[in-house]
Amino acid sequence: MKLNDIELLEIQGGAISVLNSTFINAIARLINTVLDLGRVIGSNIKRIQTKNYC
Repeated sequence: MKLNDIELLEIQGGAISVLNSTFINAIARLINTVLDLGRVIGSNIKRIQTKNYC
């Protein structure tokens, strides 16, 4: 089956929408990782300042 130009323009979805959702998911995970790393570093700095090593 061959599609003409007008029918080809009406096609939606496919790999581009999957790549977009994958990219958004990867960015969200990156942000969460950076925030978790910031919390760990902040907690360690606070523990060093208060000398609470327990």
